[in-house]
Amino acid sequence: MGSGKSTTMRLVTKALEDANRLALPVHERSDPHPVRATDELQNWFEPWLESTVDQLAARAISRWRSFADEVQLGASVPVLDGQLFHGDVTNLFLMEASFEEIAAYCETLTQLIGPLHPLIVYLRQDNVERAVRVVCAERGEAWVKYQVDWKLKGPYAVRRNLVGLEGLISLYQDYRLMTDALFDRLLLDKMVIENSGRDWARYNLQVFERLGLSGVPSAP
Repeated sequence: MGSGKSTTMRLVTKALEDANRLALPVHERSDPHPVRATDELQNWFEPWLESTVDQLAARAISRWRSFADEVQLGASVPVLDGQLFHGDVTNLFLMEASFEEIAAYCETLTQLIGPLHPLIVYLRQDNVERAVRVVCAERGEAWVKYQVDWKLKGPYAVRRNLVGLEGLISLYQDYRLMTDALFDRLLLDKMVIENSGRDWARYNLQVFERLGLSGVPSAP
């Protein structure tokens, strides 16, 4: 949350367009969303009410397979906002899927998108508690309540008695341990950016240099 996913997606899209490349930006809130499996559920906000871990993973993999096939047939470069270690991985985690189940899911996605030669940009901050507190302070009490009411209703949080802001911090500390391990296993072109310094111009430059794009668009 607040790590810079959406902003990075927008800036990469603009850089591609400035380089006369067709770009396909996919925001996490795109509706309909090409790969988000929970879109098909009645309780999309609480997928554990009507789906098992295996069912949700299978639905997501099916959507990713169709998306990868469409991309290979088209000319646009897709730029996705946090859908590999966010989106349905968040839901699988909240549903208390085991690490090996989530790792197997990510490995399957890796095989599906590997032919597209993607670059995975992993935005992280070393101090998870500080990062969560900062974004919560910036976004306000209503946003914090929204996050708590959603994520701490899931089986993972309920079984561990996670409540309130402290519970949300604990949840994301556990989540980050998982995504760090998943990132280490990832057999794709990848880069990690520790962005707690908020030096956005430098971070953007790192991404654009890795993509071979000249010029760094300024943030909107």
